[in-house]
Amino acid sequence: MTLNIKIPRHLKQAYCKELELYRNNLKMEQFDIAWHHLERSHIIGQSYPIEHTYSHWLMLKFGFMQKNTKEVFGQIIRLVVGGWKSFINHVPLGNTGGSNVPPLKRMPMPNDIINLFNSK
Repeated sequence: MTLNIKIPRHLKQAYCKELELYRNNLKMEQFDIAWHHLERSHIIGQSYPIEHTYSHWLMLKFGFMQKNTKEVFGQIIRLVVGGWKSFINHVPLGNTGGSNVPPLKRMPMPNDIINLFNSK
């Protein structure tokens, strides 16, 4: 069994870039674009407990900001179980992390993120 503790540097850089884009779009009130970058941060960081949990924390805050009850409750559930699933490397790759998709559903990944995972 593989234990994921620390995200590799190249993934951390991409993860942080997505969070920066999220915050910039949030400030400009471009909520759909902001959410898109938050989903991408989730895809990149979901195999690592700290990054995975932080993406869900931001999604929870976004849900509150948007007064989206479904998102808030969905994120609370994901916050409870997501981090430990990352730690034991048991996550549904490609899952965007929002409450609009089942938490255990594997999803196709964007090509640029596939390339990122393949470039070690």
